[in-house]
Amino acid sequence: MADNKQPQLFSQTDLPGEQQPLSLLLTPDASIQAALGLFENHMRGEGFALNTRKAFASDIRLLGKYLGIGQPIGSIGTKNLNDFLDWLLNERGVPCSGKSYARRVTTLKVFFSWLHEAGVLPNDPSAAVIQKSVKSPLPTLPTETDLEKALAVSKAIMAGSEAKKPDARPHLLLSLLLQTGIKKSEAMAIVPNHIDRSSPEKPVLFIRYANPRLRYKERKVYLTPDWLDVLDEYMAQYQPPDTIFTCTPRNLEYILRDVGDEAGLERGLLSFENLRWCAALRDWRNKEEADDIRQKLGLSKITWRDTKAKLEKLAQPQA
Repeated sequence: MADNKQPQLFSQTDLPGEQQPLSLLLTPDASIQAALGLFENHMRGEGFALNTRKAFASDIRLLGKYLGIGQPIGSIGTKNLNDFLDWLLNERGVPCSGKSYARRVTTLKVFFSWLHEAGVLPNDPSAAVIQKSVKSPLPTLPTETDLEKALAVSKAIMAGSEAKKPDARPHLLLSLLLQTGIKKSEAMAIVPNHIDRSSPEKPVLFIRYANPRLRYKERKVYLTPDWLDVLDEYMAQYQPPDTIFTCTPRNLEYILRDVGDEAGLERGLLSFENLRWCAALRDWRNKEEADDIRQKLGLSKITWRDTKAKLEKLAQPQA
């Protein structure tokens, strides 16, 4: 009698909660979809950030859309992956930014190296994937004159008026971002004991991460002494119970938007990302050591290459 059973992809010995070797859970005949389910479990177990898990899973689904979600993972070769990346750039009909392209290459390398290292695939088809350079455009940043106008507005808000009570939050946020170049998520995570006042002339902000996988980004950034005065005024006004900024990340964006509007700046010019660039550019123009700037921003050496190249161009006199 003919055996019409489908090839067995999952081991019958698997028990709920047991940590089985991946090579017992998947075979090269498994589909992209089957492998993706276990890949998502792997990322969760390794502590990948939620946004990273979502982005990587979306990228693998896109690969499945291109090759067919039922495509066996063992039949995927380097040419398939290079063709997929070329499709993203030139044939899909949807813009693929340099940042998105680089992330998708990373996704492929993480996904297939995981399958190879676990013994599911004899070879890693992503190892020889062509890494094309996709240049992202230079950011359009506020000028020093624009920043002076914005700081004047935030200082006026902090001083208050007959119509409005003093509010130190806009100036605290704006001056913090210009000094440190930290990201929005990093600003939201600051608590009072992250600020070291032991040296009044050189206070330090420690950037901390709860996720163990991101501990390599932890660092210290120096603050100006007068920023502590703004912080004290803010703390007295808001009395935050834990993190310094008690509002939502979106509200912080609105604060920057409103300051920019009042300063007469183009909408969107005063953003977290632009202020991060402005902080880095100021340090670059002040001849700070390149690696010091990299560490201040919490960037890897690979990411820093592109950032450094952009800073060099941004620092050039405009014609």
